[in-house]
Amino acid sequence: MNTAHLALVGNPNCGKTALFNRLTGSRQKVANYTGVTVERKEGHFVGPSGRRFRLLDLPGAYSLQPKSPDEAVTRAVCLGELASEPLPDVLITVVSATNLRLHLRFALEVRALGRPMVLVLNMMDEARRLGMQIDAAALGRALGVPVVEAIAVQHDGARALVELLDRGVPPVPTVATPADLHAETARLLAQTVTFNDTVSLRDERLDAVLLHPVWGPLVLAALLLLMFQAVFSWAGPLMEGIKAGMAWLTALVNGVVPEGPLRGLLTDGVLAGAGGVLVFLPQILILFLFILALEESGYLPRAAFLLDRLMVGAGLSGRSFIPLLSSFACAVPGIMATRSIQHPRDRLVTILVAPLMTCSARLPVYALLIGAFIPDRVVGGVFNLQGLVLFTLYVAGIASAVGVSMVLKRWFAGQGDTEQPLLLELPAYRLPNPRDLAIGLLERARIFIRRVGTVILSLTVLLWGLGSFPAPPEGATGAAISYSFAGMIGHALEFVFAPIGFNWQICIALVPGMAAREVVVGALATVYALSDTSAAATQQLSGLIGAQWGLPTALSLLAWFVFAPQCISTLAVIRRETNSARTMWLSAAYLTALAYGAAFITFHIAKALT
Repeated sequence: MNTAHLALVGNPNCGKTALFNRLTGSRQKVANYTGVTVERKEGHFVGPSGRRFRLLDLPGAYSLQPKSPDEAVTRAVCLGELASEPLPDVLITVVSATNLRLHLRFALEVRALGRPMVLVLNMMDEARRLGMQIDAAALGRALGVPVVEAIAVQHDGARALVELLDRGVPPVPTVATPADLHAETARLLAQTVTFNDTVSLRDERLDAVLLHPVWGPLVLAALLLLMFQAVFSWAGPLMEGIKAGMAWLTALVNGVVPEGPLRGLLTDGVLAGAGGVLVFLPQILILFLFILALEESGYLPRAAFLLDRLMVGAGLSGRSFIPLLSSFACAVPGIMATRSIQHPRDRLVTILVAPLMTCSARLPVYALLIGAFIPDRVVGGVFNLQGLVLFTLYVAGIASAVGVSMVLKRWFAGQGDTEQPLLLELPAYRLPNPRDLAIGLLERARIFIRRVGTVILSLTVLLWGLGSFPAPPEGATGAAISYSFAGMIGHALEFVFAPIGFNWQICIALVPGMAAREVVVGALATVYALSDTSAAATQQLSGLIGAQWGLPTALSLLAWFVFAPQCISTLAVIRRETNSARTMWLSAAYLTALAYGAAFITFHIAKALT
C-alpha cells in the first residue's frame, strides 16, 4: 500500500505542532530543508485501515505571499517546487478556533491552490470555554472543503482527522479566489460563528490596563521583579533538600568505597561536579513556571506590544521580541526563531544580540555567586536583596542588547528601513492549565537532568581526570591539582585573566564551560574538591569560594557572564543561520571583548571601593 504524503500548514500559534506530535508521537525526525536553514519536521502514522501516512510539519506562515524564509519554504512545498520534497497529496490547514478572524484568511489562500485540503478547527475546547459556537458543517459547505474539529492536546483529540484521512479526501472544487480576503472572512464568520460578547468585554477591560502606555510597563516590571524574587525565595527549601541528599550520597560513598582513584572519581568528579549543578534545578523550574504561565495566559504577545516602540528605537524589529524572549531559555532556539523576521538586516541584528539575553544556563552561575557573596536579607521591608541582584543582572543583559543594537543600527545605516509594523495575534486571556504547566516543567526538568547526566557529567569527569594526573612529584608542596594537566592549563591562562581578578581555578572552569555555561559550576566544584584536602573541602562550594575569593572577583565573574559567548552551540547556530563564518567570529569577538572590558572595569572599581 502506497504511503500518502501530507503537509500541515497554518499560522503560528494555531497548535499545528501539537497536532503533529499527537499524530506522529515519537515517530518523527527533525532536519533542515536541502539548501536552506529552515527546520523541517517529518513523522509517520498509520490509519485504522492500515494505510500509512508521511506527515510534514511546515513552518508557520501568515501568508503564501512569502516575506520570510519560513514562509517561502511553506509556499514552495505546497506547490511542489522543492526537488527534495514530493508534492503533498493533502494539505491539512490548521486554524485556531479561538482566532478565526486571523487564521481563516490564510486558509482561503491555501484553498486557492486547488489541492486536496482539510480544514482542522483546533483548540475547540478553548473555543467552547470562551462561549464560541462554531457550525463546522456550515463552514465546510461554505468553503467547499472537509472541516473537522480537534483538540490536539487531548489523547483522542485528532481521531476525527485520522478517520477522514483514512477514508480519503476529495479534490477541492474550483472556486474563484475572493478579491478581498478580509471581507470574505467576515462573511464566513457571520454565517458560521457566534461569539461571546462577555469574553470580549472582559479582555478589553484587561487590555485597557495591561496595554496602557503608563500602567502597562509598570505591571510588566512588577511581574519580572516578582519572578526573580521567587527564584530565590521559593527555591530555598528544595535546594537545601538536594544539598542534603548529595551530602548523604557523598558520605555513603566515602563509607563504602575504599580510599583511592575510584572514590575520588565518584566524590570529587561525579557528586561534586554534576551534583553541584543539579542543586540549581529548583530555581530554573521556578523561572520557567513564570514564563510558561505568562505564555499560557495570553500575556506574552501583549508584552511584545508594550516593548515594540522601545525595540524599534534601539534598532530592532518589533518581531525580534519573540526570538529574544526565547533566548532567555536558550540562545539556540532564540536564534533559530529569527527566521520569522522579514528584513535581512533586522534578522542579522537580532541574531547578534540574542546571546546577550540571560539564558537559563547562566542561572546556576549567578545563583552560586549571589548565594556566596550577597547577604540573604530583606530590603525596604519587601524585597529580597539576592533577588534584586539577579533582577539587575537580567536588566544588564537587556540593556547591553539595546546598546549593541543601537550601535549596529548606525553601522548598517542606509541598508533599508527597519521600522516595519508589528502584527501580533492577541489571544484571549485565560487561566493557565495546571496540567499544561506540569508537562512543560517536566520537560524542562528532563532536559536539564539529561544535560547533567550527559554533557555536564562527561566534562566534569574529564576535568577530574585532567586534575588528578599526573601525580605531583616527590616532595611537592601544595594541592596535587597544581601539578596536573588541568593545573598547567589554569596557570597558563591566569596570565591573561589576572587583570580581571580571575584565579587559576576560575581559568580551569572556563574551558569546559565553553560547551555549556552551567558546566562552570560543576567544574569549580571539582577543581576545589581536588584543590583542598582539608576539612574545608567538605563545605558547600558557595562556602569555599566565599572564603577564598574577594567580592571584586565575584562581581567581575558576574560581569563576565553577562556578556561572554561561553557556548559553542550558540556560535555554531549563528554560523548555520547566517551561512557565514565571518559573522560567527564577529559575534564571538565582540562578546568576548565586551565581557573582558566589563569584568575589568567591575573588578577595579570594586577593588577600589572595598
